[in-house]
Amino acid sequence: MKRVTTAAAALALSACSTVSASAPGTSDQHAALDAAAPALLEANDVPSVAVGWIEDGEVAWTAVYGERAPGEPADQNTLYNIASLTKPIVAETILRLVAEGKLDLDTPLATQFVDRDLTEEPRAHKITLRHALSHRTGVPDNWRDRMEGGKLRLDWEPGTRAHYSGENYAMAARYAMMATETRIDDLAQQELFVATGMTDTYFLPHDAWEGRVAMVRGQDGSLRLPDNSPQGSAADDVHTTIADYTRFVAAALRGDGLTPELIEERGTIYDDQTEMVCPPGLIPEDKCAKANGYGLGWVIFDSGKNRFHVHSGKDWGERTLALFEPEKRFGIVIFTSGANGRQVIADVLRLLVDDVPITTLVQAEADYEKSQR
Repeated sequence: MKRVTTAAAALALSACSTVSASAPGTSDQHAALDAAAPALLEANDVPSVAVGWIEDGEVAWTAVYGERAPGEPADQNTLYNIASLTKPIVAETILRLVAEGKLDLDTPLATQFVDRDLTEEPRAHKITLRHALSHRTGVPDNWRDRMEGGKLRLDWEPGTRAHYSGENYAMAARYAMMATETRIDDLAQQELFVATGMTDTYFLPHDAWEGRVAMVRGQDGSLRLPDNSPQGSAADDVHTTIADYTRFVAAALRGDGLTPELIEERGTIYDDQTEMVCPPGLIPEDKCAKANGYGLGWVIFDSGKNRFHVHSGKDWGERTLALFEPEKRFGIVIFTSGANGRQVIADVLRLLVDDVPITTLVQAEADYEKSQR
């Protein structure tokens, strides 16, 4: 399930780190990460990294390394903008509402609303929560402002093809809010945060952020506070601590608040995209996933050894990743505060997760980002 490399010891540099209490059997992991993290941050010009480890379905430990701001150590109280790791929070909130019978995965969103840009689009009336949570609405780009005229459009029949888009989660959240007459941040609080013990997670800017948010370094080397969504977003910009989000992922791993049927549906691959993420010549066939595609709220990555639920995040200076393996009951969360953070994530994964296809894919993503600079 996990491995520790002796090479990590060679990476040791003196730096501040803060680590929560360890569960039995995790001291080797902590020692390896303690040794490796400072040099990884320095080599990639990333201010900080926070890591949470889940074992046997429970949070085993969390650790934070580097600086929140110049001259100020990052610690367990540091808040990270987690970028698109917001989406799994929204998905799990909605799935809990489905489990309670308050929402339905296959009722058309049009029973509550049709987006202002799609009122003349017949296919819009077919979009369901299941389509939105699995990125199969027919929306062809991440945000409408990237589309012609800045208007949302559909390029194919809902349910027939997947394409990642923040607009899908905006649709899902709007449907949930209108059906329940409750804001999405309040729904998350009621359905998820209280039950999971998430006391330090925010959709909206808050006084509690003062002096706690991890500053992020962009590709140009400049350092600033991350963006936020003043009105809140269902797809981006939630701020949270490593402990809170690791508790969330542990609850998702266990299937808390969901029925067995919903757990199975969440882990179904609705549109296999293995060939797209592992094209010939990019990743050797023996290091490719056996299957890969969108489930409900998560990407399902079947390496042949593990069947992971995975999601990542990327903004101006943030790179984040969370994954868990339901059957083997382990998982990991990694937040970084730098545009070069994907390489830090790849190195931490290799250190702690014994699964060549997933670590190879994340390294390929890091290499691609480097090539685009």
